[in-house]
Amino acid sequence: MDSNLKLDNQLCFKIYSAEKKMMKLYRSYLDEQGITYSQYLVLLVLWERDAISVKELGEKLILDSGTLTPMLKRMETNQLIVRNRSKKDERSVVITLTPKGKALNKEVECIPNKFLEKISLNTDELKALSELLTKLVVK
Repeated sequence: MDSNLKLDNQLCFKIYSAEKKMMKLYRSYLDEQGITYSQYLVLLVLWERDAISVKELGEKLILDSGTLTPMLKRMETNQLIVRNRSKKDERSVVITLTPKGKALNKEVECIPNKFLEKISLNTDELKALSELLTKLVVK
């Protein structure tokens, strides 16, 4: 058998396995707040910039509107965000945080540190990994 076809030699499997482990750890923290990992990512974007179009949000998170729209509807139902038509362009929908969505920031700000406590990488390794993954996903 070609060694290129061994599971342990597959970069895609290592990334997949790491992603599953990360999601399991994050899910344990996010479940307490009643949000999913994808919703957490939306909130991260909005905490940086509170008012973004659905199109821009989808581009930033690499999510299509078929995935994003139902999630945003749930977030609006849970009073985390508000969706409104843009005053500049009626075709565009702008997402903003509600007071509850803004306040959630304080509730989850400890999650990245809790995650770091659970993994076995030091600061330099994390930085190198982040740079390599950025290089992998950016054209």
